Amino acid sequence: MRGNEKRDGRAAMKITEERIEEGGVKRTSFTLEVAGESVPGVIWAPEGASGPRPLILMGHGGSQHKKIANIAAAARHYAKALGYATLAIDAPGHGDRVSREQGAQFSAEIAKRIREGGGVGGEAGKDMAQRAQQAVPEWNAALDAAQSFDFVGKSGPVGYWGVSMGSALGIPFVAQDKRITCAIFGLMGELPGNPGLMEAAGQIKIPLQFVIQWEDELVSRESALALFNAFGAAQKTMHINPGGHVAIPEYERDGWEIFWTRHLGPEAARAR
Repeated sequence: MRGNEKRDGRAAMKITEERIEEGGVKRTSFTLEVAGESVPGVIWAPEGASGPRPLILMGHGGSQHKKIANIAAAARHYAKALGYATLAIDAPGHGDRVSREQGAQFSAEIAKRIREGGGVGGEAGKDMAQRAQQAVPEWNAALDAAQSFDFVGKSGPVGYWGVSMGSALGIPFVAQDKRITCAIFGLMGELPGNPGLMEAAGQIKIPLQFVIQWEDELVSRESALALFNAFGAAQKTMHINPGGHVAIPEYERDGWEIFWTRHLGPEAARAR
């Protein structure tokens, strides 16, 4: 189906690759045209899946990309263990949307910022606000496209996961897309130069989980607590772990899976 195009609401989707990965997981890569931008995306699901099922949207962090190892591993696990589908897209200025040299430079800048500490300044907050303006309609279109697949459909519940930049872009998206039924955010706080983030958090009423690192070099404890308090959800939980920005412990993944099955439903065996 390489090169196959389909029109889906606000964006034209072109499937660029279909591959069966180890363990019987199908990975479908595609591009969307949104407001003149080509947005690369990928969706994982059990091989041979048909019919509606829960869908998890995963937003990558700053300087990363849609198929970063932690997202790909989680997507394969959710497909095999739960029968879920997982969708990821490259954020503006990331992944296949920039050259390798640009990506490497951005990664070096993020690594330097973590080494030096000092938190996130106003310019970074403004940058995130600008990226979010572009990312929100792209996520809307990507979700439209994902729900056009038979093995996802429009009737299954949808969750969102994203930490660090995945939260900075995901919170405004989730705030305005009522198809999202639960969310996991983290490694983010109140951002100087980005007051809209707190406003968007207040509009989120769905169940959510929030994870922070107590010695985070980029996000202060006070700003993270302020963001958590700003969420309008009646059902919200904070997980706090020791360590720096990139040191979320592996066992948090187990907690995320429990969260998904609680709010998205148990194994989607009926839809395989």
